[in-house]
Amino acid sequence: MGLDMRPIGKPKPGCEKRFMELYEILFKGNYPKPTFWDRLFGRKHPPLNKLLDEMHKIQISPFETVKAPLMGRDKEANELAKEIYHKKFDNSEKKPTFKEFLKSMKEYYVMSLAKELDGVPVYYSREWDRLSFRGKIFRDCADLIGEDLVNEAWETKTADETLDYGNRLMAVAEAIAKEYDMEYLKDQRMPPGKDDEEPSEATDPSEGTADLSVEEQLHVVFSLAKWLIFYGKNGHGYLTGC
Repeated sequence: MGLDMRPIGKPKPGCEKRFMELYEILFKGNYPKPTFWDRLFGRKHPPLNKLLDEMHKIQISPFETVKAPLMGRDKEANELAKEIYHKKFDNSEKKPTFKEFLKSMKEYYVMSLAKELDGVPVYYSREWDRLSFRGKIFRDCADLIGEDLVNEAWETKTADETLDYGNRLMAVAEAIAKEYDMEYLKDQRMPPGKDDEEPSEATDPSEGTADLSVEEQLHVVFSLAKWLIFYGKNGHGYLTGC
């Protein structure tokens, strides 16, 4: 499976302190030291699932940050839901009402209609959601940018750390692009030679590949740098997982 990089939520206004406390516990394993009264009365930390639920309640989802319309809430998403509904059920004997169908699609973000594409990676993970970056393909860029910069991707980061990492990757990518006369790759969304097509297995959105050309490696680095900068500047960190 390999490394995946997944954006995490950002705190709602006024919840920054508690959000970071939960971040340290859930993603770093840093539990606060028990107080004297905690020890005296045998108080224990809440289970992780409750802490995770609490975090979800005080965060803004990265799906909101990429401005993906939500079914059941946004008009353009509901219009798409109508198309899906008619295609699926018009000739069906068991046809729910549109209201019932829309309720079943609650909390479904329509990624094909997302507005902020820097947060929707071309090199994505099929193991997670459409916002995750498939880090395994980034492994194959070590010859171009060095092992240290590549290995740093394995570290879960806060928003500030994410932005810093993205800026450093971007600076390296820009220098290499200038050297190889490939500055055009910085603003090219799709992989080299793929035009407007979605990436195929050859460009490896899910499994990673090897023997990438300099042009292909540089496109991956630019793509990841933009992904990191987008989330970092918008207040989101990321976590890693396999």
